[in-house]
Amino acid sequence: MTAQDILGSNSQHILWWQMILRGIIVFIFGLVFLRLFGRRAFGKQNPLDIVLAIIVGSNLSRVMTANAALFPTLVATAALILLFWLMEHATARSKPLGWLVKGEPIPLIRQGAPDRKAMRIAAVTEEDINEAARTSGIGGYEKVKDAVLERNGKISTLSGK
Repeated sequence: MTAQDILGSNSQHILWWQMILRGIIVFIFGLVFLRLFGRRAFGKQNPLDIVLAIIVGSNLSRVMTANAALFPTLVATAALILLFWLMEHATARSKPLGWLVKGEPIPLIRQGAPDRKAMRIAAVTEEDINEAARTSGIGGYEKVKDAVLERNGKISTLSGK
């Protein structure tokens, strides 16, 4: 009996129990790589994280439903996760590469003065800043001294106005 007999060969000839086995393999694969490369690899924190999550999710779903070859796709996915890990370490050591891959923070309010142009360019409204202020316990927009659209897409706020 071959691996192809056990795991199926394509989506038109895969049996229910073969999909279950593929699902178990994909689950273990994902868990192992999450433990090896850390939570950030799948944390959807910045553009690099988001791209990785989309590609890995797409690859693993295709493997599970037998729309892609099991072992070659897992190897390719592992290579992408390794590339992510290398990029994370490279961006931590190179400010220009970090800017290129992850972007830069955008000040939205400085010393209590909103930067309307920056807010417009970043598509951030007063209500978005208000929500961030409430989330951080400040209370509201009128109490925000500084607000920054961070590289991960979240808005950080400081009180003191």
